[in-house]
Amino acid sequence: MQLTVLGGSFDIDETLLDAPPETVRQQVGEYGRGERETFDFDVRFPGTFTGDVMREMAAIPRGETRTYGDLAAALDSSAVAVGQACGRNPVPVIVPCHRVVGTDWLGGFSGETEGDRVDLKRRLLEHEGAIPGRQTTLTDSF
Repeated sequence: MQLTVLGGSFDIDETLLDAPPETVRQQVGEYGRGERETFDFDVRFPGTFTGDVMREMAAIPRGETRTYGDLAAALDSSAVAVGQACGRNPVPVIVPCHRVVGTDWLGGFSGETEGDRVDLKRRLLEHEGAIPGRQTTLTDSF
């Protein structure tokens, strides 16, 4: 299923969501309009390292970020492995991989199917209030 939020489009694997597609579209639209902060459906996490990383991402509160290293430490793994798992996130935005950043850069974003992926990540973080005042120190690498 393809969704659009904040001017960016991304694909999600709706088979991992415990909600009909119309509910997912409605709630993601509400999120984009600032009417919703959380989603009212469950996500089925894969039984893989990617699923473990997704659980960690899902625990990051709105308006906050964690580094790839933070998640790596929690999972006894490496930042590179966490970054690769973030890139495989099958339900971006819903499981907020955009809240995972580098120590001094935004990092990548798997969600955008057209256009600048890092720009959409920046817009998502700004929308959530996670990077005011920091954005001038973050670089657009990746």
